[in-house]
Amino acid sequence: MPPRLLLLLPLSLLTISALAHAPATPDSVRAIRLPEATVVGYGTYLPLRRTAAGISVLDASGIERFNQSSLAAAVNTLPGVRLEERATASYRISVRGSTLRSPFGVRNVKVYYNDIPFTEASGSTPFNLLDPAIIGRIEVLKGPAASVYGAGTGGAILLRNRQPAPGESRGQVGVTAGSFGLRRYSALVETATAASSLRAQYVHQTVDGYRQNSAALRDVVALDGEFRPSDKQTVAAHVLYTDINYQLPGGLTRAQFEQNPRQARPNVVNSAGVITNPGSVLQQASYASRTALLGVSHDYRFTPAVANKTTLYTSGTAIRTPSTFDFERNTAVGWGGRTVFSYQLLVAGRVLRLSGGGEGQSSFENSRNYENKAGSTGLLRYDDEIRTTTGFVFGQAELELPLGLLATLGGSYNRLTYRVNRVAALPAVSTTYAVTRRFEPQISPRVALLKEITPRISAYASAGTGFSPPTEEEIRPSNGTLNTGLQAERGTNYEVGLRGSVLHNRLTFDLAAFDFRLRQTIVTRSDDRGTQLFYNSGSTRQRGLEAAASGWLWQPAPAPAATPSAAAVASAGLRLWGSYAYNRFRFQEYQQNANDFSGNQLTGTVPHTLSAGLDGSIRLGFYLNPALSHQARLPLNDANTAYAPGYWTFAVRGGWRQVLLRHLELDVFAGLENATDRTYSLGNDLNAGGNRYYQAAPGRNFYGGTTVGWRW
Repeated sequence: MPPRLLLLLPLSLLTISALAHAPATPDSVRAIRLPEATVVGYGTYLPLRRTAAGISVLDASGIERFNQSSLAAAVNTLPGVRLEERATASYRISVRGSTLRSPFGVRNVKVYYNDIPFTEASGSTPFNLLDPAIIGRIEVLKGPAASVYGAGTGGAILLRNRQPAPGESRGQVGVTAGSFGLRRYSALVETATAASSLRAQYVHQTVDGYRQNSAALRDVVALDGEFRPSDKQTVAAHVLYTDINYQLPGGLTRAQFEQNPRQARPNVVNSAGVITNPGSVLQQASYASRTALLGVSHDYRFTPAVANKTTLYTSGTAIRTPSTFDFERNTAVGWGGRTVFSYQLLVAGRVLRLSGGGEGQSSFENSRNYENKAGSTGLLRYDDEIRTTTGFVFGQAELELPLGLLATLGGSYNRLTYRVNRVAALPAVSTTYAVTRRFEPQISPRVALLKEITPRISAYASAGTGFSPPTEEEIRPSNGTLNTGLQAERGTNYEVGLRGSVLHNRLTFDLAAFDFRLRQTIVTRSDDRGTQLFYNSGSTRQRGLEAAASGWLWQPAPAPAATPSAAAVASAGLRLWGSYAYNRFRFQEYQQNANDFSGNQLTGTVPHTLSAGLDGSIRLGFYLNPALSHQARLPLNDANTAYAPGYWTFAVRGGWRQVLLRHLELDVFAGLENATDRTYSLGNDLNAGGNRYYQAAPGRNFYGGTTVGWRW
């Protein structure tokens, strides 16, 4: 199907359905119970239609459409955003193609967890520490967000935990069981008043895995507290502890993938029967970490026009990672903070909002690499001490202009320094040294203009630049070298958008078109040992269209607020939603030795993605959430000679949710994923050595469970 038709399909279906069920006259219209979404955005807390940026929001109801064992299916409903899972809990996020430099983990995307800088000072983000049950909201800012969130060209992700409603207290337990050995248990206690709230949650999850050597175990504890000692101030504290251990099955060649997608990376044996390249099972490839994060924030309003919010945090982690050749043992501590001042005033009768502040992070890591002897440490290859310091200051101004215009101007000044001290090394690997790498300070501006076309529809245009230095893993790969020549990426993004609601708020829509130009693009290649190496590739141009829409097909008449089912009825009805992204991402200038890859499609980026589904529920408490997802084929190497096939997947979740005796909360549910048992790869290894590109996703699988709670 042509891209233009794919773009229009979900919007057309929604529009036709909404029009068919729209009342004949405005007087007969019943108000749709949809509060207008307010977003953090660039720190101004405005309605989404008043924010001049490409932003997508996923709330708790969107997360709960899918199996709570993984965030991938829910996040992938956002246009322009792809959450890949190469192995169980091994996440990789792409925002408009930012996954190009992320063979593993999350890079080039700045993540905040309840206002705490969750991305480490080194530039990597441990997204696998989070569990879907603790996340109540995900807000994704696409493209350079440097005017408020510092260095980066991929965007920013703002995470919020779930919060109890004032006046409610609740205790809750849940259990889920499913295919491939899935077992999941949770417990929750929360309470809130008008002046304080407290929430404690524990989640334990184990799974045997779809593939050989892909079992996983995760324990997550989250504690969140907030209190308001006065009308002027709010104090909040957040504690997160995660103990995670998952096996790494490794990449497969196309022939291995088609023969048996459930196998782990096999041993390579020569003609004499000697193993020349050990596989994942023999080497017990896995990842294990224990991480604790503590953050405290203080929000103080000096006057109705002047306020400050300051956040301080500290973290500690211990990581053990045996791979096919190396065994890495890392211990790290980190600390930092962020402060933002805001001021609102009138200029010539027009509202002017000013904000400014700074953010600083520092970390110390001791990283030791050993030979991997079948899952045990062998000889020490090298021992490094890495100190990282990064920070930025920023400022932003928003001015309300006549004719419904809103102008935004902002910028940031960023710095980053690595200090690597190799205190021990095998002579065959390296020598000892002490190296300091400073990246030149960069100023990253952003300008935007928004126009309110009607009280419910707005259009915007924006331009911004981004500066993204290499992460510690990129300048210090696991083969023992130090890549001192790797340069920071620099990019410029131009974007226009249109969003709002029509048909008496029955249909909401969000459209965006962007042109992103990146220089000194960082790409990755791996050798036969699986070591990931990084290079600057010249420049890329990433152009795309994104569309999202949702519309009510039917809603029941309002129920009296005093009835036990009033809360369930508030969300009852039948709603159709859909999102689509078209990406034309190309290398502009890319010369690799004698090979010229200029004009090739960007490695690992998808030209078309489509998600759609129905949210259906009735006042008796029954609900059903069918969904489909499509991803077109994508190139697996810079030469565009190997591709991952495209795929369609179908999923459904349904159940019965009700409040009994005014206090007993019950949710019984079941679900089916990959209903057609499609063989596909949800996360691929790019430019992989030995052509081992493919990481098979689970086949058809089922799950079911229940949640029981008591509120008072």
